[in-house]
Amino acid sequence: MTITALILIAINIVTYSLINTYWVKFAIFAVSIVFFLLIIQFFRNPKRETKHNNNHIVAPVDGKVVVIEEVYEKEYFKDKRLQISIFMSPINVHVTRHPVGGKVTFSKYHPGKFLVAWHPKSSEENERTTVVVKNEVAGEIMYRQIAGALAKRIVNYAEVDTEVVQGSDSGFIKFGSRVDVFVPLGTKVNVEINQKVKGGVSVIADVAS
Repeated sequence: MTITALILIAINIVTYSLINTYWVKFAIFAVSIVFFLLIIQFFRNPKRETKHNNNHIVAPVDGKVVVIEEVYEKEYFKDKRLQISIFMSPINVHVTRHPVGGKVTFSKYHPGKFLVAWHPKSSEENERTTVVVKNEVAGEIMYRQIAGALAKRIVNYAEVDTEVVQGSDSGFIKFGSRVDVFVPLGTKVNVEINQKVKGGVSVIADVAS
């Protein structure tokens, strides 16, 4: 954000030096302010009070549930899992949070395409990172950060063999994108298609102890 602010300040200084028309100067200044406010809005990271519970799987991101289906997960588990996908629009908070606490057993980045995030093949063909956290009750829970048509960079903090806390920051995806969560078959799902969820707060599924 500092770099963005400096660039906008430089643009306005040049504008005021080279352009004499008042309304043009004002228009450029106004656009600069609006653009900077949008950047601040996008990169915000509000504090969330996660109620830690090993039986709960919390939403890793803010957004809308777009997929709840049984799938064959072929990257890590190589068996059937229940997939819950959450789509983030550009106005959502884009911080990714750990859906469960435990030990990171897998973390891998995949370069790829930039299909729209709701495309059925985006989970396997887009730029993405896959992370698996092993929880003492829920077992291994996978989440996958997926870039969208506008998202050009995925940030992933999860490192193999590190202990993570449920609801803590695990990464960031720039601009519209989605996150898929893979849970064991038989897991009780607490959300519905098109339901809005809040990262680190909404309990999207329960695992029987």
